[in-house]
Amino acid sequence: MDSKKVKWLIFIALLFIIGGGFLAYCIQTAGNTIKIKDVRFVGSDGRINSALLYIPPGVSSKNPAPGIVATHGYINSRETQDGFAIEFARRGYVVLAMDQSGHGFSDPPAFAAGFGGLDSLKYMRTLDIVDPNNIGLEGHSMGGWASVIAAAVNPGGYKSLLLASSSTGTYGAPEGTAIFPRNMAIIFSKYDEFSRLMWGVDVPRDIVKTDKLKKIFATTEDVEVGKLYGSLEEGTARKLYQPNIIHPRVHFCTESIGNAIEWMQMTLTGGKDIPPGNQIWYWKELGNFIAMIGMLLLLFPLGALLLQNNFFKELNESTPEKKSLKGFSWWIGAIITVLIPLPLFIFAITSHGKGYQAGSALWPQNITTTIMYWALFVAVISLVLFLLWHFIFNRKNATFVNYGVTWQDKGIAWKKVGKSFLLAAIVCFFAYLTVAFSGWLFKTDYRLWVFAIKPMTALHFRIFLSYLIPFAVYFLIIGIILHGQLRRGKEDDLKTWQEMLINIFLLITGYIIFEAFQYAPLFAGGALSIPDASLFFIVMFQFFPIFTIAALISTYFYRKTGHIYTGAFLNTMLITWIIVAGQATHFPV
Repeated sequence: MDSKKVKWLIFIALLFIIGGGFLAYCIQTAGNTIKIKDVRFVGSDGRINSALLYIPPGVSSKNPAPGIVATHGYINSRETQDGFAIEFARRGYVVLAMDQSGHGFSDPPAFAAGFGGLDSLKYMRTLDIVDPNNIGLEGHSMGGWASVIAAAVNPGGYKSLLLASSSTGTYGAPEGTAIFPRNMAIIFSKYDEFSRLMWGVDVPRDIVKTDKLKKIFATTEDVEVGKLYGSLEEGTARKLYQPNIIHPRVHFCTESIGNAIEWMQMTLTGGKDIPPGNQIWYWKELGNFIAMIGMLLLLFPLGALLLQNNFFKELNESTPEKKSLKGFSWWIGAIITVLIPLPLFIFAITSHGKGYQAGSALWPQNITTTIMYWALFVAVISLVLFLLWHFIFNRKNATFVNYGVTWQDKGIAWKKVGKSFLLAAIVCFFAYLTVAFSGWLFKTDYRLWVFAIKPMTALHFRIFLSYLIPFAVYFLIIGIILHGQLRRGKEDDLKTWQEMLINIFLLITGYIIFEAFQYAPLFAGGALSIPDASLFFIVMFQFFPIFTIAALISTYFYRKTGHIYTGAFLNTMLITWIIVAGQATHFPV
């Protein structure tokens, strides 16, 4: 890549970052009319809580507006609620989109103080720009439990409540009755993965038949979707919405967001009479996505530019002679690589949060810890199989030079390994600066649906360092497999983009198969294949962008340096950062 092309690509990447961020900002502020403040407030237990406060135009202490506390679900963050928050704010509601305890920028541990719902409602009621007698609660998934707990502790502090993909009577949330919570609507999709946890049935659409829901709706018949039950004036109103989506789509769907708008317009006084179908939030998501593409694009020309520097120039080496699997043997190796992670994934999640995977001061994020152990299991099995193949079948034909691990006549050149690490760190640091810049200037991060790239707090950075070595082991070994054992074609014939596609195929195909296995019976009108693993199959949705990014980075820098190190180190830093910043912290560090 010549210098002129490198500079143009850097310019294009920065244009995407700034242009996407500006688009997101314009949409979430409705053309710079809605003010968005990044607020911190002290909770009842002394923890610091984080939230985004959306203030519509014309709202002041002399002209207070209705308010809505919007609470995200487990392992999400405040900006996950942006669809709800933007549309509520456009209609004149002051919105407090909180980070649950232990999530985002709120202090750990997760689940503390009623998931943070108690303190968020309390804080909302202290704002002189909010009518304290006109407050709604909206919560997605675990955020619904936070809302129910807040409603129970402060029964006079809210006017209506919306449960999105959630329930009463779960994980500390009080049971619902015909009169509690006040004026409650439920959005529970026809393909929600948590119907067993939330309502005690495996088939989501069957919640209408449950005694639990009938009790809340004060009926002995099956609950009718879309029918208004009870009385708005008496506070006993009930309504069920059932969109044709899955659990994590409820905060990323015009229909469900429209349902929420309709309910708040019915139950809160004031605000603008903008129809529920009039929505713009998805343009912000497009802006966030464009900015994310810009950041990821920046990694490649920036790395190429640094490799032209005299300090890093010695890392520029051609790829070694290919001594990998061939023909039918390659397909056997590819199938094994695709399938190895799947049973190990099930094995890892069976110990999630307990035993050797219990939260600790060293590794305080339960889900990150489970993913870490799974990655190490995959790495160890993959390495053992690779070494057996090398020493039994390929030892006479190849050395570790051919796998991009060592250097000819030098073994492992530690100076070059160190420079590879430094190069990766510089590239990752500049990528991080872009998301920190977007957060400061535009009050946004990079995201698309369940996948987000967020800034880290000082605590996140400390946690990031603790997980770095285990994930480095994984990406180094995966680099050996991809570029040593499973390299395809002649270097003259196979272009970089073709090798990237092959490696993407190797890293994500197994998860496509696994997700299809899990969801096929659900979409056919039944239950999930493994209902108890619903959370981790939702987590797995993030594997598709993560491993696509990993394949692109690993392949590009292997082609540039002839060794696995730069790509493996950059993947380790980038993906550990993404996972840690986006996960809940369970141990009270």
